[in-house]
Amino acid sequence: MKIVAVYSSKGGVGKTATAVNLAYVASRSGQRVLLCDLDPQGAASFYYRIKPKKSFNRDRLLQGRFEQYIRATDFDGLDLLPAHFSFRNLDLALRDEKQAKKRRVLGKLLQPLAKDYDYAILDCPPNLTFLSETIVTAADCVITPVIPTTLSLLALEQLIKLLKKIDCDRRKLISFFSMVERRKSMHQQIMEKYGGYPIFLQTVIPFMAEIEKMGLSRQPVGAGGQQSPAHRAYELLWQEIRQKKLAT
Repeated sequence: MKIVAVYSSKGGVGKTATAVNLAYVASRSGQRVLLCDLDPQGAASFYYRIKPKKSFNRDRLLQGRFEQYIRATDFDGLDLLPAHFSFRNLDLALRDEKQAKKRRVLGKLLQPLAKDYDYAILDCPPNLTFLSETIVTAADCVITPVIPTTLSLLALEQLIKLLKKIDCDRRKLISFFSMVERRKSMHQQIMEKYGGYPIFLQTVIPFMAEIEKMGLSRQPVGAGGQQSPAHRAYELLWQEIRQKKLAT
C-alpha cells in the first residue's frame, strides 16, 4: 500500500478538493483506495456524506482501534476514515513519545491496512506542526497544491525546509499549480518562472466553478456521469503522480 499525503500549510489552495478527487479517480481505475480525513474540519468527510460514529475519536485512532470506523462510500473500491473534531489535538496526544518514535506513529498505524488497500490518500490539516512531521515521514509521496501566488509559494518553501529539518527524503515531495486563472497576469508570470522546476508537475488544475460547487453536490467532480473537464484534469494529475512518484 502506498501512502499519498495531500498537504499544504496554507489553507484555501484546493487541498481537500485534490484529495477527494484523486481518491475517486484512483478507485475508478480499479485501485482499492482508503481516503483518510485527518483534518478536524472534516471537509472530505462532508463531500462524501459520511459522519464519524460518536464512539470514534482521536484516542481510538492513535491506539490503532479504528478499522471498525472505516466507512464505505457510494463508490466501489473507495472507503473513507472520517475526521473527528478531536483530531485538532493530535499533536498534544503525541507529545509524550520520543521525537523519532513519534514521527513513525502514523505509518505504523496504517501498516495493518496494507492487505486491504492499494493506496491510502491522506487529506491533511493546513498547519505546520509536529503532526506535519509525522505525516510527511509516513507518506511515500507528498503532494502540495500551489496557487500561483507569492504566499502559496512561501508555504511550499516552508515545507521543503521542514523535510530538510527532519532529514526526510525531499524526493517524495511533488507539487502542482492549483486554482489557476490564466487571465491573471501574476498567475501567468509565476507559472512561467517556476513551472520548469523539477518539483512541479506539468498538469495544472484550473479554477473551475464545477470544483467550487462540490460543496453543493457533495460528491467528486464527474461523479454524476456527465462530461467533466475538471474530472479529466484530475485524471491527468493522478496519472502523472503515479508515473513520477508511485511506479513500482
